[in-house]
Amino acid sequence: MDDCIRVTGARLNNLKNVSLSLPKNKLVVLTGLSGSGKSTLAFDTLHREGQRQYLESLGMVTGFVSKPAVDSITGLSPSISVDQHLTNRSPRSTVGTVTEVFTYLRLLWSRIGIRPCPGCGKDIPPSYADDAEADEDAEPEQRPCPHCSTPVPELVMGSFSFNKPAGACPACTGLGEVTRPDVRRLVDEGKPVAQGAVKGWNAKYTDWSLPVLRAAAAHHGFTFDTDTPFGELDAIQQALLLHGVDSPEFRKHFPDTTPPATVTAGRFEGVATALLRRYNDRADDADYRERAEQQGLVKQPCAECGGTRLCAPARAVTVHGLTVVEAARLPLTDLGTWLTGLRERSCGDEWLLVEPVVADLEERVRRLLDVGVGYLTLGQATPSLSAGETQRLRLAALLGSGLTGVLYVLDEPTIGLHPSDTARLIGVLRRLRDLGNTVLVVEHDLEVLRAADHVVDVGPGAGRDGGRIVAEGTPQEVAGAEGSVTGAYLSGRLPAPRSRGRGDGDAGLVIRGARAHNLKDVTVRIPLGRLVTVTGPSGSGKSTLLLDILGRAARRHFHGAGELPAEHDGIDGWEHLSKAVLIDQAPVGRVPRSNAATYSDVFTPIREVFAAVGRLPAGRFSFNVPGGRCERCEGAGVLTVRMHFLPAVPVRCPGCRGRRFRPEVLAVRYAGHDIAQVLEATVDEALEVFRDVPAVATRLRRMADVGLGYLPLGQPATTLSGGEAQRLKLAKELGRRASDRTLYVLDEPTTGLHAADTARLLDALQRLVDAGHSVITIEHNTDVMRASDWLIDLGPQGGAGGGRLISQGAPGM
Repeated sequence: MDDCIRVTGARLNNLKNVSLSLPKNKLVVLTGLSGSGKSTLAFDTLHREGQRQYLESLGMVTGFVSKPAVDSITGLSPSISVDQHLTNRSPRSTVGTVTEVFTYLRLLWSRIGIRPCPGCGKDIPPSYADDAEADEDAEPEQRPCPHCSTPVPELVMGSFSFNKPAGACPACTGLGEVTRPDVRRLVDEGKPVAQGAVKGWNAKYTDWSLPVLRAAAAHHGFTFDTDTPFGELDAIQQALLLHGVDSPEFRKHFPDTTPPATVTAGRFEGVATALLRRYNDRADDADYRERAEQQGLVKQPCAECGGTRLCAPARAVTVHGLTVVEAARLPLTDLGTWLTGLRERSCGDEWLLVEPVVADLEERVRRLLDVGVGYLTLGQATPSLSAGETQRLRLAALLGSGLTGVLYVLDEPTIGLHPSDTARLIGVLRRLRDLGNTVLVVEHDLEVLRAADHVVDVGPGAGRDGGRIVAEGTPQEVAGAEGSVTGAYLSGRLPAPRSRGRGDGDAGLVIRGARAHNLKDVTVRIPLGRLVTVTGPSGSGKSTLLLDILGRAARRHFHGAGELPAEHDGIDGWEHLSKAVLIDQAPVGRVPRSNAATYSDVFTPIREVFAAVGRLPAGRFSFNVPGGRCERCEGAGVLTVRMHFLPAVPVRCPGCRGRRFRPEVLAVRYAGHDIAQVLEATVDEALEVFRDVPAVATRLRRMADVGLGYLPLGQPATTLSGGEAQRLKLAKELGRRASDRTLYVLDEPTTGLHAADTARLLDALQRLVDAGHSVITIEHNTDVMRASDWLIDLGPQGGAGGGRLISQGAPGM
């Protein structure tokens, strides 16, 4: 039996006829500079071909899984990938729902839950009914209270689901939050309505609305003064303008008056009411809803359920004194402890009924603890999870599958993981291997590399300079390989970055009494004009401190907009800053037409160069507008073919052969390249082509400086990792004229970077500090910690065990 996976002649993307053998049933790590070809080899070649061969062996049509550009791959097993694009973005999805732990809790509460009777108030014991797993959408049966005979709905699993009518809070429909107007962003309180008080109205719409407002006021027996500043209007006039004649806010002043029937008679909808209506009508348009939130809407916890998502009857049911809401708020470590105690507290028929449920719950929670996410709670929304946390949730599910003979392909599972948790993750990877599987990991973390059975270093550079096997073998063999940058870091031949020793400085920001989430009344001083790193175990409170408190407060202070900061007493020291820039890992684009070139604004001067050479309008070189693009695919380069019972398949456009543009546009060349070839080029390659065009070269150089030299200019924004999106934002921000004393806040900017790329990024951050700016990062990367001027460590653990200031000072203190 072949004990290796043998790859011969892999040529996909930048791979240069790669041939290698990977040992089976081992922990194999693929490493190398960002853009060297690791992911192409792991996911686009090995994983895709593993899927194709498996489906073909079952006699299934595999036309939608094309064979990668490779001569042959032998010894493959069925493959399962765990990449960085798995997060369910639905606001209704939580840690509890994606792991199914909350599903089992709902079963537990429906079986043995105790609740107060709405009639007499006495506790109704569990009925041990057989229909606890009945149709969750059906109306529960009514049963009489044993004390007063009041009809009470039977408890079913749907009674505890915020995604079902029986369990969802009626005020927020199970979302846990409601969207409300932010008056300060909707109107200028210092201006009259007739002079532009409503920020979303142009002059024409204002002129149209004034008679309607006056008619509405006259209908209700008062006068609306359109020449008085909004802030000086009384409560009735403000309610009319903001909420309209049909709103509860206005009608409470005139409970016996019927609203006008027509617009001419004064049927005014209200500024906030109209915005909310359009927001709700376009629930599927994420871009529109985002613009509406920026215009004047803010999300707040639901006042009725307190953000718990569940209706009041569900929130009142207890199992041994604990409600399901309280259970969902426990960190997974504490939930595991409670489940263990449930064994001791339950007895008799109750235990016989719930023993299999509790056993399954304990096993699922234990697997989650094993992958290092014990600080998470079941109620945390999945859109708020990092890519690394999402991968680790998938890993926990894989541990419970019991499959053997599988090829697992993982994409940097250490993302967002504190070094103290890496050993536990390595243990999980080894457990998967010991079950009889091959575990292939794309990774940069040196500790994971040292723990591998086999290491493959791809390089030596990125983009066209990569795609070769530089070294392979045991970690020790790779460490001794000449010409391997990874080996140089493994062996210590390349030293780690060191702090420049700037100290804590004189000026600083002081965050006082931070109490949001798990922070425990933390007061911390952040030196300015320095490179500061906030670190600590996953879930210790770093993001809460910097993003939810400092980031939101900065937006409010400098821009007067944005979400309200999380709970804290105040922030001192704003007078030392003139601007704040928050750069997180949120996606830079929601549609495939947005790419690295368009987002960074480098495509505009590139089009101008081609327009000058070809003597054509610059718009002809845009794939987003008619004129020069291929109209068959509308500039996308691909057509989406619907496959009825199968997923839709993107195929290359036969009109332009995937090149996006019309022939006459592609005939225009600059430095031997047409516009389609430029979009296919990496940042480093394009920098060489446009080295004599300052408007282009300057923007490209900033992207290369933050470690994006390997990134193709035309890569869709929807496929960028969180770290790539953040570095793209940083490069764009560096291109703007910086104010004196700017504060930059970054969320794990080294995500997905090789140690050599991290050193390059650190150089860019150090230049910002040298120019007088302040840089604060959330980081787990030890190289960034060593290079920082000041470290702030939160902990000592994640979740409820974190939220304290453990230490602060210069590295080594």
